Amino acid sequence: MAIIIIAIYMEVLPDGMIGAFLFLLAFGELLNFIGDNVPIVNTYLGGGAIVTIFGGAALVHFGIINENIINLIDNFMKSGDGEMGFLDFYIAALITGSILGMNRKLLIKAAIRYLPAILGAVIAALGLVSIVAPLFGFTPGEAMAYIGIPIMGGGMGAGAVPISEVFSKALNIPAEQILGKLVPAVALGNAMAIVSGGLLNRLGKSKPQWTGNGQLMISDDEDIKAEIKDLKLDAKDYATGLAIATAFFTFGGIVAKIIASLGLNLHQYAWMIISVAIVKAFNLLPEKYTDACAGWYNFIAKNFTPLLLLGIGISYTSLSDIINAVSVQYVILVALVIIGAILGAALVGKLVGFYPIEAAITAGLCMANMGGTGDVAVLNAADRMVLMPFAQISSRLGGAFIILIASLLVPLFFG
Repeated sequence: MAIIIIAIYMEVLPDGMIGAFLFLLAFGELLNFIGDNVPIVNTYLGGGAIVTIFGGAALVHFGIINENIINLIDNFMKSGDGEMGFLDFYIAALITGSILGMNRKLLIKAAIRYLPAILGAVIAALGLVSIVAPLFGFTPGEAMAYIGIPIMGGGMGAGAVPISEVFSKALNIPAEQILGKLVPAVALGNAMAIVSGGLLNRLGKSKPQWTGNGQLMISDDEDIKAEIKDLKLDAKDYATGLAIATAFFTFGGIVAKIIASLGLNLHQYAWMIISVAIVKAFNLLPEKYTDACAGWYNFIAKNFTPLLLLGIGISYTSLSDIINAVSVQYVILVALVIIGAILGAALVGKLVGFYPIEAAITAGLCMANMGGTGDVAVLNAADRMVLMPFAQISSRLGGAFIILIASLLVPLFFG
């Protein structure tokens, strides 16, 4: 850290991956260590995950890091022209490794039951905020459209932005004006979802009968238990896992572009999830390759999660948006969306054979957070990174479902 500080002061911190990796690794680990060791924060508020994310956001908000560092991190984290896309790199490893490393029978049986849990979360979240909204000066339609739908919509790029376009076409209002109303709900909802992940983890420790400790389905069938392998991998296996993960990500982009030409726009992650799940369900890859992908996922998750969370805080989390949106009434309505998502997913999840806490985290909170970035933060706060495949189904397929709901409800309430 001394080297980093001196390099920043002398304006010689390397551009590109070296400078970004060095800064995010060192300070990410520091903030994560602080969060995991501060009483109350480490037990009730998400620990290292929330401190690392909001610590990063505070570095930007209070001007502690300069514009050059912010641009360096943005370029490293985001995807686009000339950008490196580390977030996509990380999530590609997690999706591929976590799905291919799953018990095949568990994947097949759980996926069939997962959509009802998502529907339960959406109906409860939108219904609860709509019912209570008039008490705080909002119409049910406004609360649903500007608070409930954006929170449940899959984040910013895959949620709030396309939702604003849907609203714009239906209401004949500039999309930028609508987006300004949606961003505070998304940001504050994401913050509450992260905190709730930590609280649900704590609840699971006091109510062990409500949780599978990372296992989604309730079953005595040993054939569908989550598999825990003692993987014996060498350096070449990690390179194999990296190659397969990035190949699946690229394949998702190919399919997304082909399908988009036919008029159906679905996020690249969604097609990646589908393709990896098909490969696993039909057992198309030899075990040595699925083990390599699972090992690469474990390596990335164990070593680079604090780095990623700090990048999320700096590049994706705006404290000013959250602060500007804060009023007692608004916070209560956002909280009701999160509570509805948790309760709806937990209750329906229990009915279809899931552990309530795991259902609430995946089908509930991972619908209510900021897409892929929020999934990482929520699952890290809940200490259930193994649930990433289901979190990504919520964020990507569930997010697309919310956009569809928005296109149907907005004309109904505001037409």
